[in-house]
Amino acid sequence: MARVRYVAIGDSFSEGVGDELPDGSVRGWADLVARGWADGSGAPVEYANLAIRGKLIWPIVQEQLEQALALRPTHLSFNGGGNDMLRPRVPLSRVTDAFSTVLERCDEEGVTMILLSGANPSSQLPLSRLIQSRGDELSRQVVARVADRPDVIKALNWPDRELSHPGYWSQDRLHMNSRGHHRVAARVLSALGVEAPGEWWSMPPLDLPRLGAGTYAREHLGPWVRRRLTGTSSGDGRAAKHPSLITVAPGSGEAAAA
Repeated sequence: MARVRYVAIGDSFSEGVGDELPDGSVRGWADLVARGWADGSGAPVEYANLAIRGKLIWPIVQEQLEQALALRPTHLSFNGGGNDMLRPRVPLSRVTDAFSTVLERCDEEGVTMILLSGANPSSQLPLSRLIQSRGDELSRQVVARVADRPDVIKALNWPDRELSHPGYWSQDRLHMNSRGHHRVAARVLSALGVEAPGEWWSMPPLDLPRLGAGTYAREHLGPWVRRRLTGTSSGDGRAAKHPSLITVAPGSGEAAAA
């Protein structure tokens, strides 16, 4: 059996923001999938992650897709559009077109696509009804594009009502915490036919105090608004955390350069 080469592209969701480790680095669901895949299959998994926080969907495609395919993956996961949905005006059909473009290139290169929808934070955010309606429509459009493709691995998180609960989210209310990332990883592994550790579906609640309105606005909402007004991104100047393939060995929980 050929060794799995798994590459993730996307934004903060795929980078792992919200699942911070003690050393300040981020882990996230894609790292967990690589680990769970190796453990579940009993074979090493080669893994790279090119996702960078703050990216709109077409820059993800333009800057990450060909670099990912150059690594000759067997599987490529893709998610995007969350940052687009937070902009004042966004043509959802153009966002959906990006998913079609990624799938076309995967088909051309013989790569299995893992399609994810992001989790739904709308109930916690300003303009929650607008974000909810945009997310519902984007999810509908993307699923419709791949309705006749049983070969596309689908891990749909937007409809997961449990994952929308505040206990799965970090204090910025926009990124999942470690508990949320584990639940997403369990869903991806299940879609791949790999058994995830049962506890990943619902890890114990984290002791994260919910910020009051003033603190939340000062520490999270205000900086986000300033970035929008200045045309900057939280990902400016950042490099991908795993731009080259690393090997995740079964049972080790560790990775080494491939």
